[in-house]
Amino acid sequence: MERVKLTMAQALVKFLDNQYIEVDGVENKFIEGIFTIFGHGNVLGLGEALKYTEHSLRVHQGRNEQGMGLTAMGFAKQNNRQKIYACTSSVGPGAMNMVTAAATATANRIPVLFLPGDTYACRQPDPVLQQLEQFHDLSITVNDAFKPVSKYWDKIYRPEQLMTAMINAMRVLTSPRDTGAVTIALPQDVQGEVYEYPVEFFKKRVHTIARTLPADTLIEKAVKLIKSKKNPMLVCGGGVRYSGAGEIFKKFCEKFNIPFGETQAGKSTITHDNDYNLGGMGTTGNLAANLIAQKADLIIGVGTRYTDFTTASKWLFKNKEVEFLNINIGEFDAEKMDGLALIGDAKQTLEKLIEKLDSYKSNYKDEIKNAKNAWEKELERLYKTNYFEEGYEEEIKGHLPNVLKEFGELTGSYLTQTRVIGLLNKKIDKDSVIVGASGSLPGDLQRVWKSSVPETYHVEYGFSCMGYEVNAALGAKLAVGDKREVYTMVGDGAYMMLHSELPTSIQEKKKINIILFDNMAFGCINNLQMGHGMESFGTEMRYRDYSTDTMTGELVKMDFAKNAAGYGCKTYTVKTEEELLAALEDSKKQEVSTLIDIKVLPKTMTDGYEAFWRVGNAQVSNRKEVENATRNLEKELKKTRDY
Repeated sequence: MERVKLTMAQALVKFLDNQYIEVDGVENKFIEGIFTIFGHGNVLGLGEALKYTEHSLRVHQGRNEQGMGLTAMGFAKQNNRQKIYACTSSVGPGAMNMVTAAATATANRIPVLFLPGDTYACRQPDPVLQQLEQFHDLSITVNDAFKPVSKYWDKIYRPEQLMTAMINAMRVLTSPRDTGAVTIALPQDVQGEVYEYPVEFFKKRVHTIARTLPADTLIEKAVKLIKSKKNPMLVCGGGVRYSGAGEIFKKFCEKFNIPFGETQAGKSTITHDNDYNLGGMGTTGNLAANLIAQKADLIIGVGTRYTDFTTASKWLFKNKEVEFLNINIGEFDAEKMDGLALIGDAKQTLEKLIEKLDSYKSNYKDEIKNAKNAWEKELERLYKTNYFEEGYEEEIKGHLPNVLKEFGELTGSYLTQTRVIGLLNKKIDKDSVIVGASGSLPGDLQRVWKSSVPETYHVEYGFSCMGYEVNAALGAKLAVGDKREVYTMVGDGAYMMLHSELPTSIQEKKKINIILFDNMAFGCINNLQMGHGMESFGTEMRYRDYSTDTMTGELVKMDFAKNAAGYGCKTYTVKTEEELLAALEDSKKQEVSTLIDIKVLPKTMTDGYEAFWRVGNAQVSNRKEVENATRNLEKELKKTRDY
């Protein structure tokens, strides 16, 4: 057997550079490149290999380990999991910073390869700089923290172990069922150790994604179940998009007269104007989807994890006759809601059901059309609503209208969040990618954003990770290229949490557009606490009042445009509709990343539409409003499913 003498790190680079994926006969390179933040734990091992080994991997310089991990995730998500980046850090805090990004990737079933440096396998210089010592177990390092957030974890103690580790890593990274974060910890001494590797290990490897079908007996059971129901409804989950099943999903709905609701991950797989698309469903869903869901006698979940937001904490489906049919590549998700599990590829399974269902039609007549029309009217109202409209303060149900006045007087802006989103939806290019993740914006976007082009809605809501927004926008931009715009919708809180790869977008000359909604609060959670009987506490951005030692002073005014301008972005401060429209148009002409700092009134996001969400209310309190909210919650809990 022919062999070649390489360091472990050099062998890793050569291996990564030769991984390909094949889907439906189309072959593509799987690993685009690697994001790096070098330190003593990786620069002389993996860093040397990336510099001097011949390869075609693109190397990016990250700014924050979590940020670059989220960028890698955004890239893989926008590529429907068919292309990925790896991320490498040094030992210690650098590695620890990536744990949140790994958890976000795994929660969303998105493949990202993490390569954290580790302490010395030989232990000779222990404790090395940045090493955390566990007195009871010297085999533990900080990289063990990746174990609960990774779908596969390994550590390379000897250079020859790289081979089995990476073959297993690729098994998971390319798996439609088991994918997520993969962590391969790299002790810094082993990175530089030499081994005579078989040349065959570095051959071109093509990982074929096979489309599997459920057993024929299960298909027959599913057909029988569907035919026994009059008013079924489909759930379009992320698995529909990742399997490329959008067209066959649409055909299924049209052929059998069945409406569908969208999850965050499934939204924009099919455009909003499809006759059977009721839009977002669940806790952050709209009136059309939620009303139909409550009456449906069969829920056909396709590629969905059935999160609490999709099911409204298992409260949404009210029909006493309702049953569940789940099409999913993974057994774990297919078995949820005690449904009939069709474990297989979404595209092929739907094709098989179409073939077997013959001339079946649901009993819907005008209900789907009427629901869509009613929601369209409400949507236009939301798009047009402004602060000065008569009765607006009453509409926001008494949620401290004095805060609106205070905010307006301080900023000079009376823009409402829904009005701004409506203008954005109408004015930006239809093929632009929209990125989001946390706060009130995912709820508003799932309800009111109209996706006119497939695969343009990119919201991470499996982990709802604050800081995903700006960093993943760069990943999405790397995926779609320079001919399409990427806009990230981010609140002031999430922007301050993490926007580390904004300078990287400048460095790489990859333009992203940040639409920053500044309401001087963690507005979503402020709504949550006040909607459940609490007063505002620790969620508004206020100065400390030292006379009472509480955060109840004046609102803190920040200039985010100045912040981004310091990185080299073209920036705008917006307080009026005219300024917003002008900023949008000018931003399209720019070649560098842009930030539009929009001062948006608090409490002007959308509210629930026939939805519920179970939260952890205090069962006893010295505030009667809290106890009243808890009693109301308990009433609704009696309407939920237990499993």
